[in-house]
Amino acid sequence: MTDLLHRLRTAVAAHPARIAVLAPAGETGTASLDFAALDRRTAALARALRGLGVGRGDRVGVHLRRTADLPVALLAVWRAGAAYVPLDPAYPAERLAFMASDARLAALISADGLPAAQGVPVLHPDAAAEDGPEPTADDLPGQVNPLDPAYVIYTSGSTGRPKGVEVSRGAVAALVTALEAAGAYRAEPGVVGWNASVSFDASVQQWARICRGDTVLVIGDEQRADPARTAALLAEHGVTDLDLTPSHWELLREPLGGARVPRLFMGGEAVPERTWRELADGGIDALNLYGPTECTVDAVTAPISGPGPHLGEPLPGVRLHLLDEKLAPVADGVVGEVYLAGPGLAHGYLGRPGLTAERFVACPFADPSDEPGSRMYRTGDQARRGEGGRLEYVGRVDRQVKVRGYRIELGEVEHALAGLDGVRAAAVTVHEPAPGDRRLAGYVTGAVTAAELTERLRATVPAHLVPSVITVLDAMPLTPNGKVDLVALPAPAAAAAEPSAADAGAEGAGGLAEQVAEVWSTVLGVSGVLPTDDFFSLGGHSLAALRVVHLLRRRLGIELQLRHLLDSADLAAFTATVGRAVEAGTAAPRPALTARAR
Repeated sequence: MTDLLHRLRTAVAAHPARIAVLAPAGETGTASLDFAALDRRTAALARALRGLGVGRGDRVGVHLRRTADLPVALLAVWRAGAAYVPLDPAYPAERLAFMASDARLAALISADGLPAAQGVPVLHPDAAAEDGPEPTADDLPGQVNPLDPAYVIYTSGSTGRPKGVEVSRGAVAALVTALEAAGAYRAEPGVVGWNASVSFDASVQQWARICRGDTVLVIGDEQRADPARTAALLAEHGVTDLDLTPSHWELLREPLGGARVPRLFMGGEAVPERTWRELADGGIDALNLYGPTECTVDAVTAPISGPGPHLGEPLPGVRLHLLDEKLAPVADGVVGEVYLAGPGLAHGYLGRPGLTAERFVACPFADPSDEPGSRMYRTGDQARRGEGGRLEYVGRVDRQVKVRGYRIELGEVEHALAGLDGVRAAAVTVHEPAPGDRRLAGYVTGAVTAAELTERLRATVPAHLVPSVITVLDAMPLTPNGKVDLVALPAPAAAAAEPSAADAGAEGAGGLAEQVAEVWSTVLGVSGVLPTDDFFSLGGHSLAALRVVHLLRRRLGIELQLRHLLDSADLAAFTATVGRAVEAGTAAPRPALTARAR
């Protein structure tokens, strides 16, 4: 398997003047790097890393925002022979401190440092100056082995701390080759929208496409948060491929109305029936991708067409088994657990050999070409072969859930809640205030309030692990064996009562205030919204904010932007902004979606 850095050098030689990276620069500008400039910058930063003693097998933290510096840093780490560890600046300091310590970083690339990584040498991305010597083959790491680690990405852990998944260079190369062989990537270079967070493994198959000669458009944080700006950016740069979750599609479908829709790489969560039908019946070029982080991003793919939602077939080189509890294959129509084998398997969990041995097990169905001692990964996902042999996702065998594309261990959220002062016991479940709108619901006992717990939790875990609503109980319902009876937990407290007009409306604002408050209640799944309530204190997040703006634009026919909600101190202030938008006039109707010409 050809290492991706060698493929990058081939791309540089073939078209040095072709744009390799497009990324935000300043307030509204866009920076670009052609392949020759990318080659020079990554070589310079790799030399700087090696000057710090970084070498083969080391781990380098990357703590950068979504600018052109980010792909340069990731490639430079590979070029130095090391593995990158993404440290998202949006994560709480406590989370970053744990990850930096657990990964035992040899160096850190950061524009503003990282207090959590004390004692680790720090390189500024400006060390990637282009005025050094021309890159040569000697700038590539010597004696690269496919088994050398490429990155460590941290995922939610059931024991209360995140676990680092270490993936090899060969596994990443195999992923790109398999997606090419499956026809997911076009033969000619395209323009790829890098949409996923660098801490989300879906990002790997997006940014790494630079190595095969594609142009990668880094979608900035502000652009990602505003569907209208995202759609405009995709059109401006002629994006041909976009990776996103089904939840994100719901927010982009209207802004993309009338535009050519890029090929959609849809993953991170199950595709709902209505979304599948919309894409399939509309002739939109879209793929359903399935795969755990432990198997290098994607393992199974299917075109979103024909019958309803299904997973599809394994990528070339991937072997999928549906097994029962005794590791025996199940018959068609019978639910079994999904086990995956092949070159995409991760090394395991960093510093956790016990958990690695539990999840990566010996493969009794080894292919003759496999190395001795081949393994398979126990995914915890359940599936069955349905009508026509289609592979259909059924659910989970444990308490792991997917919410807005994030893989979450409910146990980790419970540990975080239980560790807060004043909490005696904690439980977390998932509720759906509306079909397809999955959210975390927390339950605690103790002398605490939901508001203070939410505020304190935000300081310790990423936003996607903070429940949208927390209910304080006198006591947890228990099963006969003394465990928390999750089925007997009441409906989330904020959604238990019907909203009243007195709570929803601000004085003097009339029907408009009631409509805005109703949209907040619907989107957040809460009731009794007050004019003084803050959107994020009620459990709001970026996708929820986008839904609010989307619903009000459709309902009131107004021009409204995400920043109008983000900049509002409370419901009353936001309602006043909406009122001004109503006075300014209505928005033009939006045309229907059209498929991209193929």
